[in-house]
Parts: sequence; structure tokens; C-alpha cells
Amino acid sequence: MTGGRSDRVGIGLIGAGFMGKCHAHAFRSVGGLFDLPCTVELDMLADVDAETAKASAVALGFRRSTGEWAELVSDPEIDIVAVTAPNKLHEPIVLAAAANGKTIYYEKPLSTTAGSAHRMRKAAGDAGVLTLVGFNFLRNPMIKLARELIQDGEIGDITGFRGRHAENYMASPDTPHSFRTDPEGGGALADIGSHILSLARYLIGPITSASGVVDTIFKDRPVALGASERKPVLVDDHAHALIRFEQGAIGSIEANWAATGRTMDLSFEITGTGGAIAFSQERMNELLLYCGDSSKSKAGFTRIESGPAHSPYGAFCPAPGHHLGFNDLKVIEVAELLKAYCGGATCFPDFSEACRVQETVDAIHLSAQRGGWVKVGS
Repeated sequence: MTGGRSDRVGIGLIGAGFMGKCHAHAFRSVGGLFDLPCTVELDMLADVDAETAKASAVALGFRRSTGEWAELVSDPEIDIVAVTAPNKLHEPIVLAAAANGKTIYYEKPLSTTAGSAHRMRKAAGDAGVLTLVGFNFLRNPMIKLARELIQDGEIGDITGFRGRHAENYMASPDTPHSFRTDPEGGGALADIGSHILSLARYLIGPITSASGVVDTIFKDRPVALGASERKPVLVDDHAHALIRFEQGAIGSIEANWAATGRTMDLSFEITGTGGAIAFSQERMNELLLYCGDSSKSKAGFTRIESGPAHSPYGAFCPAPGHHLGFNDLKVIEVAELLKAYCGGATCFPDFSEACRVQETVDAIHLSAQRGGWVKVGS
């Protein structure tokens, strides 16, 4: 994979919504928190039209703006293209950015079908460009600790995984259609289920097969906020699946963007022959660890609280218990991207890993249509 100049790195951002602001904040903040071998310049921002792009560029600190994303990906001053555009735009942007030799930093999901994801991976691979997909919850020091505990055998051989990503932002039938409910948007399983699948793969390993069901809770939604006109919903609101891991364990995952009362239930419990681990993003600075060799009078989960001992927490605060936040995870992600870019290294998760996640999403959808187990990647 190719990197770039080690002095100045020009950032181009496509999309200035919720995640676009998160990206901009991370690129602005990263140099003050991490020792980087480069200087970041917020160079150009692209949005839906020139007026919106100009206003967003001023608000977020970008030097230039454009209403055409194609202009941004072809600009010679742009080294890294950061993309937070709607899902259906992912493939054309990636193909153009790869053709122009840009490092590509994409919000998940990479795409909404495995076929599209593989075309994007191939284009980036053929061009030899560095890629990173924004599964930013993987950057939580508590998730890193969980992986280390598993790999070190602290909870024995893994026997089971139970994971969930549930939020309530689509819990009302009057929440209007958006890019997420577009048939090309992917639905809840691709949109947020990809997060719990990425965590499952990161912690346990490859998923070989799946058996799933999906459902659309609200069969139609308003075409716009407050509109009386409604149109059908053709994507899933929630999904459940049984999964098999390559190492032999079985598990389950749930994705639900209409989960009343839940704001960020990205959670899992992993069981092993010698213990267990539990985590919820709603308490993202804590990891629960159960060790099976505890005496019966002291048995139970132990709460581990994040602190400077859990790198890179210390880059943000020298004191334990002061807690990292959602935006901090994106700063950590951006730091890893820039270090890889300037050092000529690779990133994880790259487009290849994101393809594996999308293959699992596709397998669950195919299983829901056919019934029974479906091999991932078939």
C-alpha cells in the first residue's frame, strides 16, 4: 500500500453531517494529542451543493469547498479522501478516488452488497492505495483489552458469543424516509449490524456461516418530516442471526434501529471454558471480566475501568476514571490512519476486512430469504 508525503497531508472530506463533523473534529484534534510524523491540513470539503459546502467548510475549518465530490477526489492537493456520504454513493466515490491514487478513509458500511464491496476492494487494491473503514468502536481501549484477554487465554477456549447493536432512532413509525431506508441504503443489518459483526470478527475470528431472519416493523414511512404522503419501506428494521465461527464457537447477533428506549446498545458477552467477558457501549469505559477460578464466595464479574494503563487512553488524560467519549474513538482512528499513511504501513480494518463483514450481512439476508444456514462468501 502506498503512503504519501511525510510533511503536509491534505484532507478532503465528502459530507458534513453527523459523521462528517466527527471526522472534521478528529482531524483538527489529532495533532494535539498524538505525536504524528506529519502536519494535517483541512483542505477541501464537498457537500450536496456549493452553498451548503461553503457554509460547512467555514464552520468546520476547511480551506476550500465544492458542490461536486468528483472535483475533490481529482484535486492534486488532496492526499486523503474521507467519506461520510450516503451509502449508495460509496462505490462511485471509491472507484474515482482509487483511480486518482488517493488514500481512502470510509465510514462503514463499505457498501450494501458484497458484489459492490468487492469491486471497491479490487479498485483500491489494483491502484495500490491505502484504505481504512471507520468501524471506530474497534478503537475503544476496552475492546483492545478484551481481545488481549481472549488471545492470552484468560477465559479459556471460546464457546459462545452473543452480540447486539440496538438504537431507537427509527423507533417511531413517523420518522421519515432517509438514505438509510432507501433500498440501496442497506437497512438496519448493514447500517448498524455491521458494527457488531466487525466486533465479533475482531474478537473471535472469521464467521463461516449464518442463519438469519429479518423484518420490517413499519411497512411505510412519511416521505419527509411531517408529510402526509407515505411510501413503503423496503429494508429491514431489525435482524437476528445465529452464526458459526471458524474456530468452532457458535453465537448470535441482533441489529435493531427501532429498539424503543435504547440509544446505543452495542454490546456483547463472550463465554469461555475458563471465564467470560461482557461489554456495552452505553458504559464504554468499563469491561466486565469473570474468572472461573474465583472462590465461590467471591465469584462474579469484576469491573475493569479504563485508564492510562489501557493505551491510548493516556494520550487524552493522565488520570483513570475520567472517561473517553465517542469522538475520542474517531481521533484514535484518525491517528492510526495518519501514522500508516506517513509510514507506508497498512490499516485495519481495510477494504478487505470490510468485504468480509459485508459478506456476512449478505449471508444473513440470503438465509432470511431461503431459510437454513448459508455459507459466508458463497
